Amino acid sequence: MQELNTLPKLPLGLYPTPFYKLEAISAKYGRNIWIKRDDLCGVALGGNKVRKLEYLLADARAQGCDTVFTTGGAQSNHAMLTAACAARLGMRCILLLKKRGVTDRLGNLILDDLYGAEVRFVDTDSYDDIYAEMDRLSAELAAEGRKACQIPVGGSTPLGSLGYVNCVWECLEQAQQQGASIGHLVSATGSGGTTAGLLLGARLYAPDWMVTGMGVDDDPFDKIVPSLAADAAALLNTPFSRTPDDFRMVYHIGQGYAIPNAEDTPFIEELARMEGILLDPVYTGKAWSGMLKLLQDGGFDRRGDIVFVHTGGAAALFAMDLA
Repeated sequence: MQELNTLPKLPLGLYPTPFYKLEAISAKYGRNIWIKRDDLCGVALGGNKVRKLEYLLADARAQGCDTVFTTGGAQSNHAMLTAACAARLGMRCILLLKKRGVTDRLGNLILDDLYGAEVRFVDTDSYDDIYAEMDRLSAELAAEGRKACQIPVGGSTPLGSLGYVNCVWECLEQAQQQGASIGHLVSATGSGGTTAGLLLGARLYAPDWMVTGMGVDDDPFDKIVPSLAADAAALLNTPFSRTPDDFRMVYHIGQGYAIPNAEDTPFIEELARMEGILLDPVYTGKAWSGMLKLLQDGGFDRRGDIVFVHTGGAAALFAMDLA
């Protein structure tokens, strides 16, 4: 197996991120619940994309790229964090965002501007259309003697997923230091790369842990996640062995992607008021609410404590109302 620390990576975030027990929440729900605060990774408003971008932008720089393209919804956390990291590296950033959702200059769109990104809205429901536009613009830049890299939605590639293999190793070390007996890792799943990294990391370092992806979109993540994890394992020259209960997808979408759920708001308010932690209504709020409902319904076995991976997204609170 090739060691993760031998692969090119840029030190963009501040790691390890905090890991601690949610004492008040644990007492209320009768189960030890811990949180991994990747919203406190030290870049912009934090979030899971930075771990991916450490690998993806290292690869881009190694290829001599001076421009970064990426995509997402109008309020994409991934796009905003790509803009922040590109600015730090002195790279031009062009965001081709779907003209859907909140396109007013609110939330992440304010931050995109602050980081100097060029935002272009594309009136389409298909990412294929956006990637075709990236190809066209990349060719234009090449004719000018420039070179662009294209990062897909969410940074969810096998290389990007390796960032969350690192995260599992951090969680394991922190759990051991604090005497936590972990059995479950839970995260929001919006493009698949974070959950894939958690799955691969758990298989490599903590094979007794079960990974639960809380789907906030209706893509077939039960297939996407294991496929990404297997491809990421290939980058490490290691086999990807599975067990029947190492991973599951649970969907908690509501009316649709990026539409707040009224039923989630009490859970978002509860965490804010009991633990002082902010969740967004698109990703973490839905994942957190879905996780607690699953817990109340007996959906977590007693193999150990639960860890919720906080993947960021607070800017959405300033772009849309809670339902």
